[in-house]
Amino acid sequence: MPSKTVTVGSAVGLHARPAALIAEAVAKAGVPVTLATPGGMAVDAGSPLMIMTLGAKKGAEVTVSSDDEAVLGQIAGLVEQDLDAE
Repeated sequence: MPSKTVTVGSAVGLHARPAALIAEAVAKAGVPVTLATPGGMAVDAGSPLMIMTLGAKKGAEVTVSSDDEAVLGQIAGLVEQDLDAE
């Protein structure tokens, strides 16, 4: 499965708001996407709760994986953004 490693951009890391926005985008895409931290298990990016279990803080590396290259790029871009900025 293709993957891309990116750096978490949200000030609070992948907590409630960023996790919900990422999971919503994955659900709309309709294809499986996983997120993983180095050495950790991959989690379903369609579940905000599973994303939060990563404990990924701002600046942490996260690997985004999906068989759909366009969705992979979209979700990787979201992980890199500060999704807490309004």
